[in-house]
Amino acid sequence: MASQKYDVVLLDIEGTTTPISFVHDVLFPYVTNNVKQFIESRWDDPCVQAHVQALAKQAAADIAAGTDGCVAINLDDNTEAVQRQVLENIEWQMRADRKVGALKALQGYMWRFGYERGELQGVMFADAVDAVRMWSRAGRRVFIYSSGSVEAQKLIFGFSDHGNLLEYVEGHYDTRVGAKVDASSYTAIVRDIGVCPDRVLFVSDSIRELEAADKAGLQTILSVRPGNAPVGEHTFSTSSDFTQIPL
Repeated sequence: MASQKYDVVLLDIEGTTTPISFVHDVLFPYVTNNVKQFIESRWDDPCVQAHVQALAKQAAADIAAGTDGCVAINLDDNTEAVQRQVLENIEWQMRADRKVGALKALQGYMWRFGYERGELQGVMFADAVDAVRMWSRAGRRVFIYSSGSVEAQKLIFGFSDHGNLLEYVEGHYDTRVGAKVDASSYTAIVRDIGVCPDRVLFVSDSIRELEAADKAGLQTILSVRPGNAPVGEHTFSTSSDFTQIPL
């Protein structure tokens, strides 16, 4: 458990506050099943075009880096060709479970429509909800750091099966601040929040993320949830009920 007092709780989402199955069995299929109709029917939407531009920029960077299997997007081609390239690129990225910002931003944009129409509802572990409320009442500041976009994070918490929980979350971070396996990302987050690293408790289901946070000086706890990938030997404290984490 937390080795000393903390002022800030930094939470992962997938496998921590939310079941992995919700992300992989609900959110991702929602995109794959609807992306073709979504892109084609909203092609002239400035927001969709902005996402297309971002995907094309990412594709160019992937090609320059020699990324295996990357699908190019040539924006100078005719509309039908560009749409086909965009859809093939999205399919390739999702199949590879990539964490790049351009893909995550488009997914978040699509999910917003699903949540607002009542087609999606964020799923939260009950103890995580209780803990977030507990931390808030006790004066602890709660932040989220997830590979999903800030938009996607807010949708899960704002349209959750326990109601709108955004009032308990002070801020959100995604991979724009840096990769979750890099210690520098946690240093940047702590600096942005304005606290000392050892006053921040980071909770995640990923050993590599915890190792990076630990290297940056944060306190850490491994989230143990049904459906999470098995982990090897480690020295981290664990929790399967966040309400039992000492304040």
